Amino acid sequence: MLFHSALGALLLISTTNAYIWPSPQLDALEAVRFDQLGFTVLPSSISLFVSPCNLFVFAGANSGRSDAADWIRTAYHDMATHNSTDGTGGLDASIRFPAERTRTENIGDGFANTIGIVFQVINRYVSMADAIALGVIFAVENCGGPEIPFRGGRTDADEPNAPGVPEPQENIDSHVASFARQGFTQTEMIGLVACGHTFGGVQHSVFPDIVNVLNDPTSTEDVAHFDSTFVTFDNNIATEYISGTTQNPLVVGFNDTTNSDKRIFGSDGNATMHSFADSPKLFASTCADLFARMVDTVPTGVKLTDVITPLPLKPASVDLVLNGDILQLSGFVRLWNMTEDPSRVVHMLWDDHAQGTGNTTMGFAGTSSATHGKHSAAWYGFNDTVPHSPIGLDPATGIKSLSFVVNGKLEDQGGLGFAVQDGYMLSATSCSMGNNPLTGRVDVAVRNGVNPTRVYLEMTNHDSVGRIVITEIDIPRPPQPVAADSAYSLWSLNMSDQNVVFLTFNIGAEIDGVKYSTTNLLRLNSFAPCSQ
Repeated sequence: MLFHSALGALLLISTTNAYIWPSPQLDALEAVRFDQLGFTVLPSSISLFVSPCNLFVFAGANSGRSDAADWIRTAYHDMATHNSTDGTGGLDASIRFPAERTRTENIGDGFANTIGIVFQVINRYVSMADAIALGVIFAVENCGGPEIPFRGGRTDADEPNAPGVPEPQENIDSHVASFARQGFTQTEMIGLVACGHTFGGVQHSVFPDIVNVLNDPTSTEDVAHFDSTFVTFDNNIATEYISGTTQNPLVVGFNDTTNSDKRIFGSDGNATMHSFADSPKLFASTCADLFARMVDTVPTGVKLTDVITPLPLKPASVDLVLNGDILQLSGFVRLWNMTEDPSRVVHMLWDDHAQGTGNTTMGFAGTSSATHGKHSAAWYGFNDTVPHSPIGLDPATGIKSLSFVVNGKLEDQGGLGFAVQDGYMLSATSCSMGNNPLTGRVDVAVRNGVNPTRVYLEMTNHDSVGRIVITEIDIPRPPQPVAADSAYSLWSLNMSDQNVVFLTFNIGAEIDGVKYSTTNLLRLNSFAPCSQ
C-alpha cells in the first residue's frame, strides 16, 4: 500500500512520549520551546516580550513593572488552586476566566496582560496552560536564570477553579497549610516564594495598604521591588534579606500584617534563606526544580509528555504541493547547537516509491537562538539557491522519506529516516475568488492507489470557553476520478457552498480508521484567482 509511510509533510495525528520525527504535538512543543529568536518558522515568539528583561509592553519605559514578573505571578496563581488530596486545580489556565481573576486573591491586571501575550503561541498542540508554563521558563531562562525542564500536554480548564491562592495578610500557619495543599513542604514554600520574588514587586494601585506612592521617576507605576535587581534572576532576594538591607515590601513594609515574606522566610529560623544567600548555585538549582514542579502541577488525569529536548537535526515546515506535472517539496532542516559555517556542506537525500533515490545540496537560510543566546541553531532550506523555494520531484515516483548528510555524517534517526507522506496534498489548481466574502475552491490531490475513507478541511476554532477545537468539513469524493496527472486524482470543495468561510485551514484525511493532517496552515487568499 502506498500509504504505509504516511507521516512527515502530512502527519499522523497521535500522542506519544517517544520523540521520533514527525510527531505533531511534540514537533509543535519543541518548536515553541526552542525556536525562540532569529530565523524561525513560528508565527511569533513570546521571548520577544522579555527582551530586554525590563520590558513591560503595557506601559512606557521606567514603569517599574516587567512582563517577566507578570508571567511568573500568573503561573503561580493559576497553579495555586491545586488540591493534592483530590487532584483538582493546578496549572490549567483557569486564571483566564474573569470570574477567577476578579477574586481578591487575584487582584491586578498582570493576569490579563499575560494571557494577552502568551495567547499568541497557542495552537491545536500547545494549550493555553502550556503557554503559561512556557512564560515562566522563558522569563527565568532569558533573564539570567537556570534552564527549566519543560513538559507539554496540559489541558485547559472549562471553568474557574476553587479559590485558594494565599494572600499576604494571612498568618504563617495558613501559608504552610496552603502550600501543603498545593503539594509543597514548608521548606519548599520558602524556596518557591524566594524564587518567584527574585522578579517584580508590589504595586501601590493594587496594594495601597502595602505600598505608598513612591514618587520615583524610575518606577512610574509605584512598584516597590522585592530586591535591587528585580528584572534579573539572582540570589539578591536572599542576600539582601540576610544582610538586613532588603527593601522587600513584604518584609519591611509599613503594615506588618501584610509582611508575608518576613513570616515565610523566617519560619525555619532563616535556615533556608541563609543557604540561598551563601550559594547562588544552590539557589539556582533549587529554583529550577521548584519552578518545574510548579508548572508540572496539573489536575489528576492530565498526562504530560516527557521532558522536551531539542532534536539534533529536525525538519520543519515540510510541505508538498502538486503543481501540474511536478511535486513541489519545500521545507527546512534545523541543526541544533550550530552556528553559521560557510564550510559546512549539508545534503538532503530521499527515497521514492520506485526504490529510487535522489539528493540535493541544501542552502543556508539563517540562524536562530534560544535561552538568551545560550543555544543556537543553523537552518538550511531544501532549495540550494533559494532556501524558501521548493524543489521539483516526479509525481509518478513520489517520495517516501528523507535523510541528511552533514559534513559527511549521515543523519537518519538511527536508520528510521524522516518519513514523508505523499498520499494526499494540496493541488496548485486550488483558487480564490471575490473579496466580500472571499471564497474559492480547494483541490486536494490524492495519489492513485490510496483510498481514503474521508478527505476534509480542518478549521481551527474556539469553543464556548476559549479552548481550541478543530472543525472538519468533508470534501466530497468525486463520483468519477478526476485526473490531475498520471499519478494523482482530484477531490474538490467549493468554499462558496459552505455556510461559514474560513480563510485558513489544514487538510486532513482518514485512512483505515487513522487520521492524518497536513502540517502547514493554508490560506485561501494566497491561492491564484479562479477563472471566471
